[in-house]
Amino acid sequence: MQLVISSVLSAADVAKLLTLLRNAPAGEGWLDGVATSGKQSAQVKNNQQMPEHGKVTQQARELVVGAISRHPSFMTAALPRRLYPPNFNRYTGSANTFGAHIDNALRTLPGAPGFLRTDLSCTLFLSEPDSYAGGELVIQAAGGEQAYKLPAGSLLLYPANTVHRVNPVTSGERIACFFWIESMVRSQEQRELLYELDMTIMAQRTRELQRGGKESAESVRLTGTYHNLLRMWAQP
Repeated sequence: MQLVISSVLSAADVAKLLTLLRNAPAGEGWLDGVATSGKQSAQVKNNQQMPEHGKVTQQARELVVGAISRHPSFMTAALPRRLYPPNFNRYTGSANTFGAHIDNALRTLPGAPGFLRTDLSCTLFLSEPDSYAGGELVIQAAGGEQAYKLPAGSLLLYPANTVHRVNPVTSGERIACFFWIESMVRSQEQRELLYELDMTIMAQRTRELQRGGKESAESVRLTGTYHNLLRMWAQP
């Protein structure tokens, strides 16, 4: 499932992030993007990214993590167990593309022992789509390719086992945040079922309350079913 989640960041938060990233002091700014690449993806990666351990990166990262942690649709869809610390990339000028690749299944967690299993990939768009040409995130799916170029502050959540690319940015500047998620529910199919069930429960509950009534016995039972499935499938 590829899921677009709108307005994860406010316009003010986007502006704050872009100011931080664009005004990073010497030694804290954009580097060659191969730093987080595997062997295969390094061959097709031509972009820039912020240093993983920089102070500016850490400030920007805290803003993003706070926002996604408060967003109910993100939490319901991802059911995050652990996050790979968000980082930031830029496509512009001659460093303007990332060819077809698949993300590494395991990533070493910076500053922590062990590995993170990449169940989900996430791109949070920070540049408005009309400020640059090209730069679509293209994902190969069973029904064919799907291209995404989202408004600033919106994100795309998608399975990390998909082949994807970023088309060349032919003018302007594309800045985004990217990270990976290890979910409490490893199975993609189970996560999708839980997400659809939870969205249905929330929609039904909203209708019931808007009509001035109380939550129905059916909503309570569906909520119980959701949590019992989560209890059965989750690995916290």
